[in-house]
Amino acid sequence: MTDIEIPVGKRTRQYRFFEILPGILSYSMILAPFLLALWNPLYAAVFIVLYIIMFFVKTLVMSARTIQGYKTLEVAQKLDWQKRLADLKHPEQALEHLTGKLNKVDLIHKQRLEQYVKTTDHVSPDELYNGVIIAMYNESIDILAPTVESVLASKYDPKHIFLTIAYEERGGEAAQEVVDELFKRYADKFGGFLAVKHPKDLPNEVIGKGGNITYAGRALQRFVEEKGIDTDNVLVTTLDSDNRPHKYYFSYVSYEYLLHPSPRTVAFQPLALFLNNIWDVPAPMRVIATGNSFWNLINSLRPHMLRNFASHSQSLAALIDMDFWSTRTIVEDGHQFWRSYFRFDGDYSVVPIYVPIYQDAVLSETYKKTLKAQFVQIRRWAYGASDVAYVASKLFRSDRTVPLSRGLPKFFRLLESHVSWASSSFIIAFGAFAPLLLNDESNRSIVAHQLPQTIGAVQTFAMIGLVISIFISFKLLPPRPARYKKHRNILMVLQWGLMPITALVYGASAALNSQTRLVFGKYLDSFDVTEKAVVKDDGSVSS
Repeated sequence: MTDIEIPVGKRTRQYRFFEILPGILSYSMILAPFLLALWNPLYAAVFIVLYIIMFFVKTLVMSARTIQGYKTLEVAQKLDWQKRLADLKHPEQALEHLTGKLNKVDLIHKQRLEQYVKTTDHVSPDELYNGVIIAMYNESIDILAPTVESVLASKYDPKHIFLTIAYEERGGEAAQEVVDELFKRYADKFGGFLAVKHPKDLPNEVIGKGGNITYAGRALQRFVEEKGIDTDNVLVTTLDSDNRPHKYYFSYVSYEYLLHPSPRTVAFQPLALFLNNIWDVPAPMRVIATGNSFWNLINSLRPHMLRNFASHSQSLAALIDMDFWSTRTIVEDGHQFWRSYFRFDGDYSVVPIYVPIYQDAVLSETYKKTLKAQFVQIRRWAYGASDVAYVASKLFRSDRTVPLSRGLPKFFRLLESHVSWASSSFIIAFGAFAPLLLNDESNRSIVAHQLPQTIGAVQTFAMIGLVISIFISFKLLPPRPARYKKHRNILMVLQWGLMPITALVYGASAALNSQTRLVFGKYLDSFDVTEKAVVKDDGSVSS
């Protein structure tokens, strides 16, 4: 069996090389225009023009993907997934009603039912259960109760849901009181309700979500086995304390799980949309949250790029096989993709679920704390650059279990995505001025003089993407709370002027911070919990 754990303690030289590589490449890309300008201003100009053109093309493609993703989301939310799941109970009868001229989505449903009927060992929806693990630290009942309520309100039989509250001993008495209150309110509403306290200071664990949900997952395993339920018939979804699943999420993901030919070797990824409190957060956080939501829409249409992120679902049998999630990294969600990929020798993929799990944008008690918390959150996400070394350690070895022809493209996409994350905003913002700043008048070419204007013209065309972003963002917005006047809508448009600043300060700088830590071996070994606050109807803040 392939060892899928992150090394503890001192790394090998090869491992350290690949930990350092993303940071070195990112700094090299940022410095490239300036170093080229010192050598020859023309070379710097060519580099910048080619980079901006590439960025422009990517912007157009991403804009088109955003529109496509939104349309796919719209269609999926309108479908009755509870009815489609029920069709799997009696597929022959359901097929009798799917006759005549069918639209595209019904035709696909019919084809999948026909395939389901041909499968002799298929599982019925009545035999399937959903385990839901909600991870918490010290959040208030105002944060957690709506999450549990959203699970309960799902268009799915709650008696087929095993709800597990995974809480931390570090959370103290306040966390225990919240869990006790949740148990009192909801224990009899579900097929099972578990409250699992994760002990602090367990060996070989970083302080983070991975250890918490893994400890809870093992408790869920014992509960399921005691009930005599086949672990292949339990689908496990992890939620953060502020997550609100779409009403059809559990019906939809159950439908996909039952129809998949190899459900152990896949994960299911919903659309993470950071919209719960979007009207309440400061403007920079709205821009970042909306941008992150768009990115998730785009990636859902790119199977080769889709990874586990935040909330996701996976077979309990598969989780047991790989001992649940990693307890040695603070980015257990994205890392779970790679653990699964190598555990199943490359026979692993992520299936998009085109309905959302709504999440909170970053909001803390004060404006200053909110700004800091946002940086910390993105830095934690960007620490996924640590997976570059992990993937390299599994791929570049003589006893590899994944062929290079399959693994190398994924490795290079992973590396390129983190380097672009850290460097592209700096290159776009400052690269065009390098030939002018680093050369005297006699060494400046006409191209160098015209470069800022040329780049400005290209960026003006790229505003098409911004207009599309504004349009889709308004389509995604939840209703405006009564406590806000109509002029708040105007601010929702003007906020997009902050995008260049947020891209630099929060996107590129946070990624560069994480990669610099990896360069110097200053590992992030503690999960920085994002503070969560709720704005009540009277305008007061609860955290």
